[in-house]
Amino acid sequence: MAYFCFNNIRVAGVACAVPTNEVKTESYKHLFGDEEVEKFMEMTGVRASHRTSEHQTCSDLGFRAASELLEKKGINREEIGALIFSSHSPDYRRPSTAFVLQYRLGIPKEAVCYDISLGCSSLVVGMQTVASIMNTSDMKYALLFVGDTAGKSVCPTDRSSAMLFGEAGAVMLLEKTENPNDQMKALVRSDGSGFRYMIVPGGGYRNLHASEERVMCEDGNERSLMNSFIQGTSVFTFTIFDVPRLIKDFFAKTDTTPEDYDCFGFHQANLYILKQIAKKTKIPFEKMPITLDRYGNTSGASAIVSLCDRYGNDKENKTIKVMACGFGIGISLGATSFEINTEEILPIFEDDAIYENGLITDPNQLYEKK
Repeated sequence: MAYFCFNNIRVAGVACAVPTNEVKTESYKHLFGDEEVEKFMEMTGVRASHRTSEHQTCSDLGFRAASELLEKKGINREEIGALIFSSHSPDYRRPSTAFVLQYRLGIPKEAVCYDISLGCSSLVVGMQTVASIMNTSDMKYALLFVGDTAGKSVCPTDRSSAMLFGEAGAVMLLEKTENPNDQMKALVRSDGSGFRYMIVPGGGYRNLHASEERVMCEDGNERSLMNSFIQGTSVFTFTIFDVPRLIKDFFAKTDTTPEDYDCFGFHQANLYILKQIAKKTKIPFEKMPITLDRYGNTSGASAIVSLCDRYGNDKENKTIKVMACGFGIGISLGATSFEINTEEILPIFEDDAIYENGLITDPNQLYEKK
């Protein structure tokens, strides 16, 4: 069992940003028909989402979130010892997006920076990775970036995905402390037998020059090899059986119950799935913030988007105990618990900025001008 417990490390702040461009789900009625869209909204709960422009990336949104968080906290950036970017939406095939963020944010060269290629579970696995680094080092602070721009790989006529995904970038600040009560716990699992369940099969180094010609798939949706595929039945079975089992195992391992937590920041897969998970694990549904109605399925950023939505404008200055759970593409799933003060949860920011220096449209742009 991949169970982790970290002492003297706390979540010192979270922030997120979404694009200003809001897409109403009902706007797809002209494409898919009234009945299809109404049925989709009823099942998934997605009534709107935010989408990036062509050249805006997840790191652009994460940069805004991190800038706001570091300013509010008054953190000396020289004290940041690690920057991890955990996402399936990098700026480039290479290099790692973490280096771009390090440069943009002015994080010291002594910091460790790299990417983790993960989607829906990126927050939980990212927290486990960052805490492990901090646990064996002398660093004071670390930044974890999560989120995706999954809509960019969806075929626009794919009824199963076109209306589902929202786009967001989020950041978590972790701090090493002297307080033994500061504690984080995590339980992580992986099942590579389901690697085909959610996949973009083309564009990687196994099929670098895959055809972008759309073909009619067995589920009645057109897609190319460069588009996202979701095997709905397999994904549904996984989320209904494997995720509740993970959560119950986490409760047992940590000797906790749903009553011990103030908030359940869960991956916003779809409303029906979240209700089934809550029912099977006896989690009070009112403790599970829902944001997919306004922001869609925001992949690994879901938990932070939910925290920022519920507590970002909270003035009570209270400490809450959070259980976060991420599950999906990989297949990867994990649960974690931590405490955070509501003053350290920022509201959701909207931003359309693009890192112009990172937009390379001509190879000659790469040559340094003297």
